Amino acid sequence: MSAHSLFVNAPDHRTLPAGESIYVEGEAGTHMYGVVSGAVELRKGSVVVAKLGPNDVFGERALIDHLPRNLTAVTTEETTLAEIDQSLFIFLVHESPTFALGIMGALADRLRQYDDTITSS
Repeated sequence: MSAHSLFVNAPDHRTLPAGESIYVEGEAGTHMYGVVSGAVELRKGSVVVAKLGPNDVFGERALIDHLPRNLTAVTTEETTLAEIDQSLFIFLVHESPTFALGIMGALADRLRQYDDTITSS
């Protein structure tokens, strides 16, 4: 199953205007998100850690470690998101190794981007 078909066919979607916070650092996380259309920035304070677009995922860490959000996610244009809750996340990880590998890849990429941002500051 491709990321695009997963997000387009996800049971829950939300469309937000530009400049809307999806979640704020320190909040409890109950969903991860897939960008169906639009753009999202992940921020640590005032530092932009990542810029995401269609088919990118974010927010998965809170579903994995059950800790508060470590970043703030903000739309930078009108954005439609697929919302994936804990039970759907567990189902997808269990049923689709490709989904699980995609999530691990997204986490690794974001860590690498964050490391690059910190070392260049």
